[in-house]
Amino acid sequence: MSGSSGKVYLVGSGPGDPELLTLKARRLIDSAELIIYDQLPGKAILDSMPANAEKIDVGKYAGNHTMTQAEINELLVRKAKEGKTIIRLKGGDPYVFGRGGEEAEVLVAEGIEFEVVPGITSAIAVPAYAGIPVTHRESASMVTFITGHEDPTKPESGLDWETLAKFGGTIVILMGVKMLGRNAEELIKHGKDPDTPVAVIERGTRPDQRVTVGTLANIADLSNEHKIKAPAITVIGDVVKMHNILGEQRTATEF
Repeated sequence: MSGSSGKVYLVGSGPGDPELLTLKARRLIDSAELIIYDQLPGKAILDSMPANAEKIDVGKYAGNHTMTQAEINELLVRKAKEGKTIIRLKGGDPYVFGRGGEEAEVLVAEGIEFEVVPGITSAIAVPAYAGIPVTHRESASMVTFITGHEDPTKPESGLDWETLAKFGGTIVILMGVKMLGRNAEELIKHGKDPDTPVAVIERGTRPDQRVTVGTLANIADLSNEHKIKAPAITVIGDVVKMHNILGEQRTATEF
């Protein structure tokens, strides 16, 4: 992938706790020339970006996208062709619902050198910090990750709710706060037990982490009552019961 004097690092920053950054991610951030970032890495990590680095916020906020994905792609290409070494800083892992694959495709098409720096995905780390192992020998031998925010331009959902409702393992939903009620309804409609335990973990791994525990039948009402807000991870399955045993009370508040 020669042909460009610049290089792009697609860097995963993990779930938010700065001590969960990989050594490589920390080194790249500290020596960065240009950091293109959004808000998912969290305040502690964003505040640790070097003062002398050029920083461009491309975050997507409710009702206000700083840049569209197409504009972000164009920015990466343009800056790389200017010879810049770019840190594209993302929350979690770049290739787990992080659109890193889309950005990598564009870089390949433009002949720009890039490298992926995996991060600890919030799909595993956030439940762990809430005392919820996503797999457990006695209750969950399988786990599946789904997005709660699909591409709105897709002609139909890519989620097979009938299959998910029959799934005997743990379901972890990322970015699903807005659609929490609908997702619960779909699972129940397709045969999932309404009493299936559910946990919604806000701001996971951070000092203000909050955990709300309920069931498929009442989690939407609890969400409204407790004003649950993104970023949050939803965990569905019997492993949620482990929160009462393993939950870290220093950082997690259960309603």
